[in-house]
Amino acid sequence: MSKRKLTAVASLAVVPLMVLSACGGGDTAQDGEGVLVGLVTKTDTNPFFVKMKEGAQQAAGTSDARVQSFAGKQDGDNQSQVDAIENLIGAGAKGILITPNDSKAIVPSVDKARQAGLLVIALDTQLEPADAADATFATDNYQAGKLIGEWAKAKFAKDGKQAKIAMLDLNPNQVSVDVQRDQGFLEGFGIDVKDKTKIGDESDPRIVGHDVTDGDPSGGRTAMENLLQKDPGINLVYTINEPAAAGAYEALKAAGKEKDVTIVSVDGGCPGVENVKTGIIGATSQQYPLKMAQLGVEAVAKFAADGTKPQATPGKDFVDTGVTLITDQPAEGVESQDSAWGLENCWG
Repeated sequence: MSKRKLTAVASLAVVPLMVLSACGGGDTAQDGEGVLVGLVTKTDTNPFFVKMKEGAQQAAGTSDARVQSFAGKQDGDNQSQVDAIENLIGAGAKGILITPNDSKAIVPSVDKARQAGLLVIALDTQLEPADAADATFATDNYQAGKLIGEWAKAKFAKDGKQAKIAMLDLNPNQVSVDVQRDQGFLEGFGIDVKDKTKIGDESDPRIVGHDVTDGDPSGGRTAMENLLQKDPGINLVYTINEPAAAGAYEALKAAGKEKDVTIVSVDGGCPGVENVKTGIIGATSQQYPLKMAQLGVEAVAKFAADGTKPQATPGKDFVDTGVTLITDQPAEGVESQDSAWGLENCWG
């Protein structure tokens, strides 16, 4: 099946099932019998995780499963996820799908769940170490970062411009998804990194600096303001996600610099792709959260039926759910789709 067909299938709109209040602070999509699957996301407000929830609910309807969902209070809230895992173990869940807020700190709780016989699948963000979970269903975050880095490198070379780069990351915790996107972007742009396991270890003079955003617009705006104070000549902004990119743009606009700066990002949500269409974001890497959760629920149902565990994509330590570069300014040698295609396949 072609890449176009795969991603189109992954992003089909679904109608959410009725959500009823359940014990333990979560909510259960479907009452009655069936394999209980826990979905534990970073937050319950980010459209990315809303789409995951829809994908899980859709898959539950065809997999003899029911989904109980939980979320952290905000990005980085590990304790709420620890509590969710405890609740799911006690409720007799057969498996847990989790987007970890802290890839390292959650591992002891995941170990406890696996020792209790549950299948644990990380979604979107790998645990540290990755094999602390039974499997990971995710975007290749390094490739997502690399694509926008390659695109930016080609654009700046074509325009004959020297880059001054602001790096707008997630939070200080060095979460794997944050590190992978960051390092992928730098490699794609052609910047050497001494230590590929963490953020902020490079000394290339083109990098003005890093700041954290918590992945939201207000954080993106504050981080951008901070880095503009350091160097008002910034002309390229890497952002961890599209909400942070939207905030960065507001800061640039307030400073009268929005027309002089190129922003690149990762996500592929509908608002972000609209920002590509209007020129606010130059390019973004689109990922497919609905597909991650669908496959996760199906995997737990299969595990409950016959003990089979999912196998990673050949050559990788996770199941790759795909990524596509979205831009209306295609660069030679960098495969991409335009914003019209991105809007047909977006989420949120």
